[in-house]
Parts: sequence; C-alpha cells; structure tokens
Amino acid sequence: MEDEWEPPVPAGYNDANRAFLQGFMARGTLTFPQGQKLVAAILAAANGEPVDPESISQDAFANFVRTAREAVEPLDYDIRSSRDQLRNGERVWAFINAHSDPPTQMATTHTAEEVAYIKRLMDLMFDEYNTVRMEVMAVDEGQALKASRPKKGRESQHPNDQDEEDQPSTTTSDRGLKHSEVLSLLSSLVAEGWLEKSRAGFYSLSPRSLIEMWSWLVATYNDDSESAKDWQRIKFCESCKEIVTHGQRCSEMDCTVRLHDICQDRYWRTRRGEKKCPKCETEWTGDHFVGERAITARKGYQRGRGRAIGNGSGSRNGGRSDLEETVAAQQEAADEDEDMEEA
Repeated sequence: MEDEWEPPVPAGYNDANRAFLQGFMARGTLTFPQGQKLVAAILAAANGEPVDPESISQDAFANFVRTAREAVEPLDYDIRSSRDQLRNGERVWAFINAHSDPPTQMATTHTAEEVAYIKRLMDLMFDEYNTVRMEVMAVDEGQALKASRPKKGRESQHPNDQDEEDQPSTTTSDRGLKHSEVLSLLSSLVAEGWLEKSRAGFYSLSPRSLIEMWSWLVATYNDDSESAKDWQRIKFCESCKEIVTHGQRCSEMDCTVRLHDICQDRYWRTRRGEKKCPKCETEWTGDHFVGERAITARKGYQRGRGRAIGNGSGSRNGGRSDLEETVAAQQEAADEDEDMEEA
C-alpha cells in the first residue's frame, strides 16, 4: 500500500510555525498588533519566559506569515492582505481558500437556505443598491429582512447570470428564512468576520470578505462583454488598485474613478495638489461618496433620523427602510432628468 501523500513543508518549519498557523486559522484574520500578541505568546511558551508583544517587529511577523503561506499553498489555501477601508488603512491578513467560491465555502457551516439568503444579500449589495447614481454596497436591517424569502422567478439579474436552462433551480427548494432566522444569521456572519455592522446599522462586507471574494465579485457582478459600458459594479481605487466599497467618487456620474478615504491624501500629493479627476478632469469635491455615506451624508436622511430620535418612535416612513426611501428619491430624480433631456 502506497504511503499517503503529505504536503511539503518549508525549510526550517517548526512547532512555532505550526502554532502560528493554527492560531491564524482559528482567527481567520490578523492585524499586525494581533499578530504581535500571537507570536509573543508562542515564543513565550517555547522559551518559558514572557515576551513583550511590542518587541515583535514587522519583519518577524512577516517571516511567520511568509512561512505559513508556503506551508498552505500546496493545499489550495493562501494568505493575502488588504488595507481596512474604515480603520485608518490598517493592513489585514486573511487565511483564505484559494480555489473555492465563497458560497461553496459557506455551505460547510450554513444550511442551504442560509446560503441562498447570503447570495440574495450579495445581490442586494452589489446589484440592486449599487447603481450609477448611488453606489451603496451595503444594506440596512429593513432591507436585509425583506430579502428573507426569494422573489418569484429568477433571484438574480446581474450581468453574468447563466441562461436559465443552464442554471440550477433554487427557487423551488428555497423556502427562505424567518425574520428571526435572518437576524440570527446576520449576527453570525458578523461574528464570523464575513460582515461588518456600522453604527448607523448598515451591513457591508468585511476586509476578510473582500480579500476572499475579490475574484468572485468581479466575475459575478462585472460585465466583461464587448458590449458592456465603461461603468462596472465592482470598481478599484485609483491609488492602491484595491476594491472600493467605502470611499469617494468623481462627481461626474458616468465617470468610474474612485478613491479610498485612506488613499486620497497621498494620491493628491502625487498630483501636486491639483484636485481634478484624472479621467474626466472634473473638479474633485470630496463630497460624493461610495458606501453607506451615499445614504447617511444626505440631508434628507439626517433630517429623517433626527425626527425619529426626537419623537422616540424610530419609525421609518410607513415601514420603508432608510435605504429604500433614498433610492426611491434617487430614481425619481433620474426619471425627472430623463424627462428634461427628452423635452
């Protein structure tokens, strides 16, 4: 009987490296401060004396990450990093499955109905609430609950859908989720590090999700056909070239230039302070946003929130969520613009 295949290990791979990899896998993501604590704890256990986490250098941490990556690559896993769009650009390292799409991965820990709901949630974020006029890429609780059950007919209308006869049917078997189940699932996804919930109550993809879903998001929601317009649903920062789900956009609606908040200062310095869009040369005002601020920065939203707080009701315009109200207003404005152009 042939010996079972064992993956090769990097030269010098030892118990400290194994402990680091196990700790990394258990957490899913690591920032440098978290990595310092993990490495310090491992070295303290190995040496039998305390180690100050602050004594762990960037190079020492990078060596542990590099060795762990070499160890998992033959097993179709990887370790990649990205900057956190919301936390001063802090770099985040994520342990990811390199060759399996996210819905397949989530199917190992969630039911079929939960996975179907997660897909509907992604479609809301990156299709329905990610348009030329308003790139929110987040949903509030009201919208998350309204997606609890599949719509009649096809669930998704994003550009890269397969033909209906080639696509597996989920609408007949997917009974959907109760509202209590949706809320429980959302909490689990936040705890697992797939979603983040903001102070304003919006759910969006976490840095870990953006790292792991990068290729899947582009393949699913961007249209690579020759007939596709310049505007795409998944866009990248003009400075760092990473996905933008929270940042700034050019004030010209059809322009595709985007910047992370954390990248803009450095970017404008390289252009000697000239704040004009590098593509269409429109003045860059800094008050056109990508992410939940496309909603929350609007005066109508702020007035509405103030009224809700003032009367203590927390009601949302007859049951419609803040997101729905703002998108509806945007659609009305778009229709008015079209009518004026036709006139």
